[in-house]
Amino acid sequence: METQAPAEDSYDKLMEEKRAREKEIDAWLPITSSRNAKWWYSAFHNVTAMVGAGVLSLPYAMAQLGWGPGVVILILSWIITLYTLWQMVEMHEMVPGKRFDRYHELGQHAFGEKLGLYIVVPQQLIVEVGVCIVYMVTGGKSLKKFHDLVCKDCKSIKLTYFIMIFASVHFILSHLPNFNSISGVSLAAAVMSLSYSTIAWTASAAKGVKENVEYGYKAKSTVGTVFNFFSALGDVAFAYAGHNVVLEIQATIPSTPEKPSKGPMWKGVVVAYIVVALCYFPVALVGYWMFGNSVDDNILETLEKPAWLIATANMFVVIHVIGSYQIYAMPVFDMMETVLVKKMHFRPSWYLRFVVRNFYVAATMFVGMTFPFFGGLLAFFGGFAFAPTTYFLPCVMWLAIYKPKRYSLSWWTNWICIVFGLCLMILSPIGGLRTIVINAKDYKFYS
Repeated sequence: METQAPAEDSYDKLMEEKRAREKEIDAWLPITSSRNAKWWYSAFHNVTAMVGAGVLSLPYAMAQLGWGPGVVILILSWIITLYTLWQMVEMHEMVPGKRFDRYHELGQHAFGEKLGLYIVVPQQLIVEVGVCIVYMVTGGKSLKKFHDLVCKDCKSIKLTYFIMIFASVHFILSHLPNFNSISGVSLAAAVMSLSYSTIAWTASAAKGVKENVEYGYKAKSTVGTVFNFFSALGDVAFAYAGHNVVLEIQATIPSTPEKPSKGPMWKGVVVAYIVVALCYFPVALVGYWMFGNSVDDNILETLEKPAWLIATANMFVVIHVIGSYQIYAMPVFDMMETVLVKKMHFRPSWYLRFVVRNFYVAATMFVGMTFPFFGGLLAFFGGFAFAPTTYFLPCVMWLAIYKPKRYSLSWWTNWICIVFGLCLMILSPIGGLRTIVINAKDYKFYS
């Protein structure tokens, strides 16, 4: 691309070349390369990003929160995250003629060039990489469950190998260049999430309320109860964590001054949130109602029979998690490729992409194989990074940029969200860390 400019050539030509080069790089990077998405793309990308396999642990979280607090926290989280999502959709194009295609670009606008990066990027990376690792484990576990259910007499195979099998899909899929090219995968994933949620709660309802069902707290000691409560807060926070990829999804929607992208995007988000409610509320409430506090941290484990149905649900989970992994990996690929191409001046090429993405998939696979205690890790990461990026970072940015009047409705709303989010952020890692410590005591590596 770079031609040696003769000495007498003007500065303008260099600038033009630089601009052309940046444009070319943008056309190559995964997030900015294709901007022709329809509003329903944003709907199923958001469903895939939001409805994690976390939905299956909601009855367990309910059992640790109890009826009152559980229902309140579920609904509050739904409302607050919808509000913060609306803020992000609004802020995507608040500067005329410019689009914040990535979470950290919005952060830089709100907090300044340097500080914005330091605030947003670590958290966003923790969330996205954390999700990818957790999904490696979830995918492997669900495959193992499927194998064990379908073939009762087979020799049992280590979880480690199932995680490898699951990862093998991603070594292929991660080479799809951008968000629009994974929309097929994402659509399948969104349909699956609705399907297995429906299987989970209808199968529970069909079983009926268990005999001598108990709704009290399971832990014997007060300390245990309190820690479990904290940990369950983290599970709920994790269940609503689609915000890390929201601007990146919106970046794929075309936009003109007359028709900004926030119209179609918001339409998609509302549809996604209705689907989220249809997945979450029935599973959490019916699951807890039928099994009480004896429910497992994955409701599909509590429902052993009918075997074919539960095996199907596990396969659905696998397909959904494949889609989710891709959606969360895409912004990370974008960051890695941006750094390599813009900072280290590598040529944008297919082999650069090949190396970078295979390395990432291999890394997440390896970590997932090494630490597969699933629930505790969720609560731990859930509090640390999910709470801020989902519950209060958008509000802090909103306050920093729009500066609403003190004590006005907008001011109060944002501060309430910030306080709620801060509580989540402080409390849930405590619970999660305890769970990890308890699990790690009797854990053998690669068993």
